[in-house]
Amino acid sequence: ICSKNKFKKLIFLVVKKSQIRKIILKKRFNFNFKNKKINYLNLVKLIKTVAKNKNIGLYYPIGSEVSTIEIIQHLRKKKYTISLPVLDKNSKMSFYEWKNKSPLKINNFGIPEPIKLKKITPSTLIIPMVAFDAKLNRLGYGGGFYDRFISKLEKNKKILKIGLALSCQKINKVPTNRFDKKMNYILTENKVYK
Repeated sequence: ICSKNKFKKLIFLVVKKSQIRKIILKKRFNFNFKNKKINYLNLVKLIKTVAKNKNIGLYYPIGSEVSTIEIIQHLRKKKYTISLPVLDKNSKMSFYEWKNKSPLKINNFGIPEPIKLKKITPSTLIIPMVAFDAKLNRLGYGGGFYDRFISKLEKNKKILKIGLALSCQKINKVPTNRFDKKMNYILTENKVYK
């Protein structure tokens, strides 16, 4: 059971994160950067340099998120196994292979997901974010899906975590707690944070 003081801190953290999300999502939506893309070749080069194998977990972009479409197409040509997250009813996340031209279905959050055919355990995750700081802290959408998934995987092996964002999503300090997972790298349209 939380003490009264710990509970107050927790509520403050939740409210603060919620306020940051609102501000940064608006900023990201209005950011004038062509098609919300980063130079995918920078990401591919980073993956080739630091990834342990060719099992890559990505995300299908929605709204004003950084696009991963060109990245996915390029990695497929280089024989990488592409998987996308599927959110289960019990608030857990798993990754399933997404082959070229395979259909996607829209989940309850409005996110395209692959059909559950072949479950994959990615060794590299390309992760969307709402905000980040120079110390590689990530603020997500608030569901904790990635944090729980990473925590589960890292009990058995090390996972390479690469966040994608636009420069306008950088803030001075992301409020964090012990469950929040840091990235190994964050790529924007003009910089690699590591």
